[in-house]
Amino acid sequence: MILSSSLRSWRAAFALCAGLVLACAAQAASLQISPVSISLRAGQAAGGISLQNLGERPVYGQVRVFAWDQRNGEDVLTPTDELVASPPIIEVGAKSSQTIRLVRKGGAAPGPERTYRLLIDEIPRDDEQASGVAIRLQYSVPVFVAPNDEAAAPSLAWTVLRKDGGWILRAKNSGGLHAQVGAASLVDAGGNEIELSKGLLGYALAGREREWRLPLEPAARVAGPLTVRANVNARAASAAASVAAESAGAK
Repeated sequence: MILSSSLRSWRAAFALCAGLVLACAAQAASLQISPVSISLRAGQAAGGISLQNLGERPVYGQVRVFAWDQRNGEDVLTPTDELVASPPIIEVGAKSSQTIRLVRKGGAAPGPERTYRLLIDEIPRDDEQASGVAIRLQYSVPVFVAPNDEAAAPSLAWTVLRKDGGWILRAKNSGGLHAQVGAASLVDAGGNEIELSKGLLGYALAGREREWRLPLEPAARVAGPLTVRANVNARAASAAASVAAESAGAK
């Protein structure tokens, strides 16, 4: 059995913390971004994103682009000039909007799928800095440049294993396209279910592995067969998950 009272306590604590964070963010956030994910065709040299300020004051921000990779199961961001954002500094007036243009440097050479993150950091206004009350929000927008192979698709293999003193779920994507994973849960042979996310859990990039920590006690006994149920690229999917021996990095 993989569900326990500790899992229910973890969920309650998480829900409380998440509620407090969202409440604070809701009071501060006035910037809407569209689209929330950017997809460029293999031969497309440029794209854009729209920022809309719903508030009564201007919003100032810094725009940066990072190459997005995954190593050791975690996201890794590295500064890049392969994709250029313009303008790099924004001022979105009250009740107005602005477009950020993204240009692929060197043209749109075909190849494997390329992945980036567009980071937009709000810069506190002078009056906020003077008062000492400044809530700085960061928006992280995934950017995908499609591979040259139009038939490319994700191919996921799921594993549950112990690592670094806890249990994790690993998704290995051996396909040529990223996998967006959402509404995910893990189910054991007895029908006991761990809900991992109601919405977006995360991404497993093409040819990479992504790991997520499971809300289980380190001493929990986990045995197969296990099933992962999730929406993968907006399509419902169900797949077996193997239970691996303790990894070399486990403690």
